[in-house]
Amino acid sequence: MSDAVVVTIEHGVGRVSLNRPNIHNAFDDLMVKQLTDAFLQMDRDDSVRVMILQAQGKNFCSGGDLNWMKRMAKNSQSENLKDAQGLANMLWCLNTLSKPSIARVQGAAYGGAVGLVSCCDIAVGTNTARFCLSEVKIGLMPATISPYVIAAIGQRAARRYFLSAEVFDAQRALDLGLLSEVVDDSQIDEVIQAISNSILANGPCAVAAAKKLVFDVAQKPIEESLIADTSSWIAAIRSSDEGQEGLSAFLEKREPAWQSEH
Repeated sequence: MSDAVVVTIEHGVGRVSLNRPNIHNAFDDLMVKQLTDAFLQMDRDDSVRVMILQAQGKNFCSGGDLNWMKRMAKNSQSENLKDAQGLANMLWCLNTLSKPSIARVQGAAYGGAVGLVSCCDIAVGTNTARFCLSEVKIGLMPATISPYVIAAIGQRAARRYFLSAEVFDAQRALDLGLLSEVVDDSQIDEVIQAISNSILANGPCAVAAAKKLVFDVAQKPIEESLIADTSSWIAAIRSSDEGQEGLSAFLEKREPAWQSEH
């Protein structure tokens, strides 16, 4: 049996590919485990500067595998809890990945797939992509993905789409903030490559710190403690080896060391 998830790394770009196109990349407990392992691999590999989450076939991901959900329905509450914790851990690993992450979205992205997209830093979708938070259709709720989806689209939109399970298109996803950009099918790889190249031009430690900065600052009041923290963070990175190299390269009008590596 082929791997449900395929990982490749080339020229600083790691690709994690959902690889069950025959069932629209629906995920089960095996795929969840393989995704978790893949994200941890991306996080630990210093050669990876940016990660692309993509999918084989016509659709990005149709959500949970029906056979998996049938099996879970017959299990005890404690077994279901363990299973849900595995899914929650996978999403957390993706959301907190120290490397920039880009979702490449085509076709259907339903149920838990909306959670995967929400956990990525950047999401580029084709203009034919479709989204649905479909859990309530089968008497469930989007519980484990909810922190990330609400952070991406806001409470007001979540209160509509969690409850209605309406399908919405790529333009609506862009308006909600779920997608960063919408492009023609023929352009998506070119656009993602351009974004990846922009990231690769930047200091890797600075990029990781800037990503963490968003989590550290978001929704916190602008008060003395936050001002003190941000001042200490910029002072620390200015005096770091990478900060010194970046400033020297800028003043000397040359490429910094991390650019010459790629």
